Amino acid sequence: MAAGNNPAFNNPAFQEQGAGRAFPTSGQTGSGAQTKYAPPAAATDAAVNAQLEGAYAAPSAGAIETGRMTVEDTVIKTIGLFAILLVTAVAGWLWTMAPVTAANPNPTMAPWIIGALGGFVLAMVVIFTSRKKIRPALIWGYAAFEGLFIGAISAFFEFIWPGIVIQATLATVAVVGVTLALFASGKVRASKKATKVFMIAMIGYLVFSLINVMLMIFNVPIAGGAFGLLSQQVFGIPLGLIIGVFVVIMAAYSLVLDFDSIQQGVRNGAPRQYAWLGAFGIMVTVVWLYVEILRILAILRGSN
Repeated sequence: MAAGNNPAFNNPAFQEQGAGRAFPTSGQTGSGAQTKYAPPAAATDAAVNAQLEGAYAAPSAGAIETGRMTVEDTVIKTIGLFAILLVTAVAGWLWTMAPVTAANPNPTMAPWIIGALGGFVLAMVVIFTSRKKIRPALIWGYAAFEGLFIGAISAFFEFIWPGIVIQATLATVAVVGVTLALFASGKVRASKKATKVFMIAMIGYLVFSLINVMLMIFNVPIAGGAFGLLSQQVFGIPLGLIIGVFVVIMAAYSLVLDFDSIQQGVRNGAPRQYAWLGAFGIMVTVVWLYVEILRILAILRGSN
């Protein structure tokens, strides 16, 4: 199945190959022809046994030895990116709350705007240039800007609704953990039919979000409230809560597609640098999931 959900995985390295592999293995030449090696002319039993014992005793070849993408290397890179995100998130939080005093109880939105714009620009650059070259420095920069954005928006929401950040964090970790566990156990897998439904729902949600933002900008009465149309109620239930539940489900399925794409990249023998792209894709989805959960909780807290 082609990785069509997360633009970060819209690369041949993460898609199923046809008759041939996307990348030559170590036993292939540049033209794809198989290089044949003749066995040694003579070898004693002792030498053969020693060689076998050495091979069994040696550790398994990793990403560095093989030069290929591995799940373990992708996990390490993902952890590294989230470490960068956490550091800049602290900076964004402190920056947001710096001007708050008894006389001026208003946090600044500067880090929120800078982080959002910087993260969006770098994400677009990474996505549209990854087919030619993967630049880890740009992905590090994306993680830094996203951390600034996450820290700022978290501080802003925490200032209004104390305790909401820890709730959103625990909920995000729970969703990611359960999704990963189900995927690892083989109980949840991506399917072509489910992915088509996901893509339709995703496009519909993006169109709705764009309309909602435009209505809020032009102060259309129907989009009144802190979250525009999402603040409206349907049978006494905030529309944002109804849509938010489906969006969290979409984000969880997006994680499944991300995990599946990474496995496909490993099976294809993608070069080691593609692990950065896999880590980047997971970060995009997790950040999206966290923001959606944060908004759901804010709508619930605001309606009480």
